[in-house]
Amino acid sequence: MQLKPSELILNPDNSIYHLNILPEDLADTVITVGDPDRVSEVSKHFDTIELKKGKREFVTHTGVLNGKRISVISTGIGTDNIDIVFNELDALVNIDFESRTINKEFKKLDIVRIGTSGAIHDTIPVDSFLLSKYAIGFDSLLRFYDATHVMDEVIQGKFVAHTNWSKYKSTPYVVTCDESLASKVDSELVVKGFTATNVGFYGPQGRVLRLKTEDKNLNSKLASFDYEGLKITNLEMETSGIYGLSKLLGHNAISMNAIVANRATGEFSENSTETVEKLIQYTLEKLTK
Repeated sequence: MQLKPSELILNPDNSIYHLNILPEDLADTVITVGDPDRVSEVSKHFDTIELKKGKREFVTHTGVLNGKRISVISTGIGTDNIDIVFNELDALVNIDFESRTINKEFKKLDIVRIGTSGAIHDTIPVDSFLLSKYAIGFDSLLRFYDATHVMDEVIQGKFVAHTNWSKYKSTPYVVTCDESLASKVDSELVVKGFTATNVGFYGPQGRVLRLKTEDKNLNSKLASFDYEGLKITNLEMETSGIYGLSKLLGHNAISMNAIVANRATGEFSENSTETVEKLIQYTLEKLTK
């Protein structure tokens, strides 16, 4: 079946619409970062850089480190942007742009998010590294796809009951990381976590400046949730979308978090830039050794 121009949107140079890159521009291993300025903070470690392209908040660098070809791409903030980036990443490797048809042979990507996050337990120190083994999404992204087969409905149900989740909010969904990719970056330096993906930075994460939140006890409910020893550990804004779409599309994905804040203690890292830099170096070493 040929995909219509309104569905598969290409630029005049035949690059994918938002990312503005061609299939040959993308490596099989992809690192995603939220901040466009962080792309160069990753690619500066490459032995060689063959490509630099950008459009809007989406910046891509592709290069080689220790003989391994890697692309690093900025997504911007939120799962709405993850929807754009991950569908277009998949299109780049699994759709023929000339014929506008899906390739007969499927190609799998390894995708690693490197981002910042805030812990909600005082036992998780600021400036530590956390690998999201599970993610729970408070956004509605996966609800627009045929996705129930990649969700853990038991944990979802227990969470909704525990928090007395408002019927006016999107029903949370739980997804897991790719274990094979997670094993490549795991070590005693990494905390294993259950990450909550929020739809905003302030009210949705329980921050109060001038606006009251709908549920002032939400963060304490998150912290007290415990399903057979599985506890929610940290808050951020992309991981659930990354895990959900990766599973649906057939790619491997993990999320590596630099813990720059602890909401339980009120701490914020005194040098978050250094913590992120250390996580970048750690992750690149694990992926290329």
